[in-house]
Amino acid sequence: MKTHLKHVWKAAGLCIALSVGVLALGGTALAAGPTCADGPIRLGAVSTVTGPVDFSAGPKATAAFFEQLNAAGGINGCKVEYEIADDRGDPLVAAQSARDLIDNRGIVAMVGNASLLDCGVNAGLYQRSNVLSVAGLGVDPVCYNSPSVAPVHPGPYTLTTAMLYYASQELGAKKLCAFNYVIGGWKEAMENALKDWETITGNKLQIIDMTLPVQGDLTPFLIRARDEGCDAVFTNQVEPGIVQWINTADAQGITGINWLFLASGYTEGVASALAKSGQPIYVGTEWEPYTLSSEANKDWRAMVTEAKLPASAFSQGGYLAGRIIADVIAGIDGPVTRDTVTAALRDMQPASYPIAAGPYRFGKGATDSPMRATKVVKLEGGEWKIVTPDWFVLPAKK
Repeated sequence: MKTHLKHVWKAAGLCIALSVGVLALGGTALAAGPTCADGPIRLGAVSTVTGPVDFSAGPKATAAFFEQLNAAGGINGCKVEYEIADDRGDPLVAAQSARDLIDNRGIVAMVGNASLLDCGVNAGLYQRSNVLSVAGLGVDPVCYNSPSVAPVHPGPYTLTTAMLYYASQELGAKKLCAFNYVIGGWKEAMENALKDWETITGNKLQIIDMTLPVQGDLTPFLIRARDEGCDAVFTNQVEPGIVQWINTADAQGITGINWLFLASGYTEGVASALAKSGQPIYVGTEWEPYTLSSEANKDWRAMVTEAKLPASAFSQGGYLAGRIIADVIAGIDGPVTRDTVTAALRDMQPASYPIAAGPYRFGKGATDSPMRATKVVKLEGGEWKIVTPDWFVLPAKK
């Protein structure tokens, strides 16, 4: 990977040098790409590392990307200094962490953030401070409607709509049902995602139940799905809840229902725990499926292998966030500052990456995101099998 990055950045440097030389002969001055006379380019991330969940795989991958980029010469000779702040899943700590990175550390952008609550707590601060966040993983609904944040993946709400659309279009489901749990401000965003499917298809969900417990007995919900004739059921459960959901379905002898889950279910843990279940389990991914040794995953896999990081979907998001900001900064002519980075992100054209579920654009923020696709995987005999080799694209609302 170091050799690959060295070749990329040496080639970029050579092109810049040749351009400058030619223009100099003609008496014309041109800034030679990004410059950093005041020291390294400072970037940061507010992420949930300890506390209720561990999302550290994302920013750790971003850190590894910059470490390898620095070893290859940096961005036009500018090195990147990257700092991860742990918000511990605590709103107060998240606010303090963001303020410290902005006011004391002098970061020019947030990159690779992966947090339960960073967007909801800090999006306003980022906007006021002219700091943009290229988030590696967005959970809070604010991540998808804020002008100061643009995650590098479709997000759980777009993916919800896409999985329902996959079930109706590809699995032939006629009676789709949704059972979701709600935390904080998720309710409206999740309800809107379900309504988006209804708008796109012109159909109605058989059941919309937003009372699923985060912990507790799931039997009544599964019995209701069976008794009301659901032929496909979507739930926004994460890994432990998915295992409990399927185990409960097996215990109740429920058959004939396709089970749909978000990307949080695409793990080796779920595959191992449910290896003996015969239930049809489908999960939507938000990047190229990480279990594939495909050309799209080549650079990411080389990076995590060299860094000795576990391969995971979260690390794909961290890698992609780092790569996007590096490419954007490489296009700046002159000093790399908070203002120039923000302007470059706002003005960037949609950029396509093979690992991503669509072109990335920051633009006016999250609402400008063109990512509306997924690759669906199915659990068979304890292994994830790709059932959509090409990206399954969610159409625009009618």
